[in-house]
Amino acid sequence: MPDRLTGMQIFVRVAATGSLSAAARALGLSQSGVTKHVAALEDRLGARLLHRTTRRLTLTEAGRHYLEACERILAEIDEAEAAAGAETAEPRGTLRLNVPVSFGVLHVAPALAEFGQAHPSLTVELGLNDRPVDLIEEGWDLALRIGHLRDSSLVARSLASCRMRVCASPSYLAAHGRPRRPEDLTAHNCLGYTLASSDGWRFESGTVAVSGSLRASNGAALVAAAAAGLGVIYQPTFLVVEALRRGSLVALDLGTIPSLPIHAVMPSRRRPPAKVRALVEFVARRFADPPWDRGLPAPLGADDPLPAPALVPEPTGRRPAQAGPIQADPVEARLS
Repeated sequence: MPDRLTGMQIFVRVAATGSLSAAARALGLSQSGVTKHVAALEDRLGARLLHRTTRRLTLTEAGRHYLEACERILAEIDEAEAAAGAETAEPRGTLRLNVPVSFGVLHVAPALAEFGQAHPSLTVELGLNDRPVDLIEEGWDLALRIGHLRDSSLVARSLASCRMRVCASPSYLAAHGRPRRPEDLTAHNCLGYTLASSDGWRFESGTVAVSGSLRASNGAALVAAAAAGLGVIYQPTFLVVEALRRGSLVALDLGTIPSLPIHAVMPSRRRPPAKVRALVEFVARRFADPPWDRGLPAPLGADDPLPAPALVPEPTGRRPAQAGPIQADPVEARLS
């Protein structure tokens, strides 16, 4: 029986990834071992389950029917085990979590200290990546994603809303003028995020096509460039809040901007293991009232005066000017 269940699990993963090698990587097995399990299944069933080509594996009709049965059986086993141990199961082992780079650095990594204290038997492997990752092929247990989901095969739980802001530095606005409507952005140097679904910036009134002298695959880089006076950015509040509080950026009220959802996504419709459920519940509580929006400065209205440009601190390598002649240290004077 254990070998039969293992064969089912391997077949389900091969079907999901469409590749023996990808399934082997995700399961931590050798490709030859995965191949032997699939071959043993086909021999026992007396039917071919997969069409094999040089580029990809596809399911035969018998394979599709068998896959549905395997998924149902494995789900029932997971449900039975989860129900039996729900009261006493302590999350343990390694949990592979993938999150966007800046959100992970600013908000997820600090929160993991509290999570780790509550679950000392669990190790979190934190992957930081702004590109969409294939949870199944790359073996991730869980991912946090910001924006509208495209892959309907994933199980998702809504965690929070992510508000957006149009921002620029006071020095840029003083030099180039202030946009007062979304359409005014076409005349400004708008710094773009290359991983966005489109080059346009979305407002409730419509989408505005923008362009500029810098595009980057990381939002924190765009925030730094905008704070230095390069141009205008359209970024989430969790990224710009500190710059807004310091005054190095100013948020502009150009109309309502739709929020983006933050989801926890999992690669299976079966009941997730205790370690995944524990982390999902933790981040759901942690981000239900987004901490980055507490005390967030209000956007600048069309009639509000521009703040003065933030003072640039003097480089640390430069010695401050002296008000008068340099006085000898009393100890040095006595020794001279």
